[in-house]
Amino acid sequence: MLVSLHVKNFAIINEVEVYFKDHLNIMTGETGAGKSIIIGSVNAALGAKISKDIVRNGAEYALVELVFDTKDEAVFEAMRELDIPIEGEQIIISRKIMPGRSVCKINGENVTASALSSIAGLLIDIHGQHEHQSLLHKHKHMEIVDRFAKDEIGTIKQKLDQSYKEYTKLKLEFEQSGIDEEKRLREISFLEYEVNEILSAALITGEDEELAVRYKKLSNANTISEGLQNVYRLTSYDASSAGDLIGRALRQLLKIVEYDEVISGFLGQITDLDGLLNDFNRDLSQYISDMDKPEEELLEVTKRLDLINHLKSKYGNSIDQIIKYCHDCEAKLAKYQDYDEYMTKLAMSLSEAEIKLRTLSEQLSEIRKRKAKELTGKISESLVALNFLDVSFDMTFEHTQNYSANGFDDGEFIISTNPGEAMKPLSRIASGGELSRIMLGIKSVLADKDEIETLIFDEIDVGISGRTAQKVSEQLSNIARHHQIICITHLAQIAAMADSHYIIEKMTDGSSTHTTINKLSQDETIDELSRILGGAEITERVKENAREMKELALATKKYMF
Repeated sequence: MLVSLHVKNFAIINEVEVYFKDHLNIMTGETGAGKSIIIGSVNAALGAKISKDIVRNGAEYALVELVFDTKDEAVFEAMRELDIPIEGEQIIISRKIMPGRSVCKINGENVTASALSSIAGLLIDIHGQHEHQSLLHKHKHMEIVDRFAKDEIGTIKQKLDQSYKEYTKLKLEFEQSGIDEEKRLREISFLEYEVNEILSAALITGEDEELAVRYKKLSNANTISEGLQNVYRLTSYDASSAGDLIGRALRQLLKIVEYDEVISGFLGQITDLDGLLNDFNRDLSQYISDMDKPEEELLEVTKRLDLINHLKSKYGNSIDQIIKYCHDCEAKLAKYQDYDEYMTKLAMSLSEAEIKLRTLSEQLSEIRKRKAKELTGKISESLVALNFLDVSFDMTFEHTQNYSANGFDDGEFIISTNPGEAMKPLSRIASGGELSRIMLGIKSVLADKDEIETLIFDEIDVGISGRTAQKVSEQLSNIARHHQIICITHLAQIAAMADSHYIIEKMTDGSSTHTTINKLSQDETIDELSRILGGAEITERVKENAREMKELALATKKYMF
């Protein structure tokens, strides 16, 4: 559940922090108080795109922070895959917004906006006017059915996705492999030339790197030789060289070693030095001798490097890539040399893949149709509870022209809201207010299957009032048995059902304006219900009406649960 929301320097919000409770959290306030900004701040924290001028005037940055408590293992597994630290059952999501950029964090770890969105999508679900309108799009209907049927279709959808990838790969290969005889012969000739050119080079993995080292040495042979000869003169046994001087020192120590045992240690050390220097000069002399006349080897290395670089320019940036290209060409060559057999096998593989894809699509479709019938029946019952008294709700299925990773179903919800009226698609029947209630009805049916703990409803009361509003409030309260609900509303009937009631207010000191959020006490809740009911003038009768509405809401809850 969402434990707290902290917002700073966001639009007209200076700084607010609100702690939410379980079940049904209601937020109300005057028009323009900043209710939409609160939802906007939550959306921003979840990775949504934001306006450039969202940072409060005069501030350097805006900050939104959400603190969740959850035991959902799916959330923790998703965090582990992204290498996000897990600290108990608490998850802190934050977004710091600065001019030109923003920083997203989960549990203090910097993450991308897409990573933030993927984790947040498992913790919270926001339902506003946009999602209600999404019911007008058919693809959303199939998503809802699949969500309802996820326990039965999960494995099939995984197999179907893999099968579709195999099918499309084979189909593309089949379509691209169809060539006439003349082109086939040209391809064979071209491939034979490329394969022979690569094979004749007898490439060895890593040899280009070794050749580059040898080339560097050989092309600088004169410089190396001159330098080493100078070193040899300095360290040899010629007069005044290092070897000669160490030899003199050694002979001097031999003359006096008998007078003091300590000197024998010095003698041993310089003897070792003399031996090491002697070995060094011998090895150095041999290396200089081997460097004599390197031109022939340099020419050989240069020619080999030129050949390899020529092949790299044609077939790949490395020897491994060239060898892989050669293997691919050999496979294509074998295919074109026995083209008829290849096409026969490919056509057979494609046919088998299509049969497998069709079988899985049919299995998925059968389950969907059965679960859709169950789902639409439950939604119909839920819509009746939402004051659609004579509603009929169902789903039609057709086949798409082509397969997809989602099968071949093209499903669409249909509805009739009046007796005797033919059932038609939602997009041709439902108004904005009806769409919000239909979405609420769907959510109430999915509540037991929906693993997302926190649901936010914005503008759920669009276009409704009276008895319908009361029904909506009861349905929200019902969903809140299984989820934490945060709902912004303008209607007293819905607000009265609150388990926790918050007021959003806009304050001004004459020079600046800011929004605040405060949790209401029982008496303050009655005052706020009175304001919603009474408008400009709040009389004792309005207050009594508000008090009665709250008492009836409590009684309704006891009766329902």
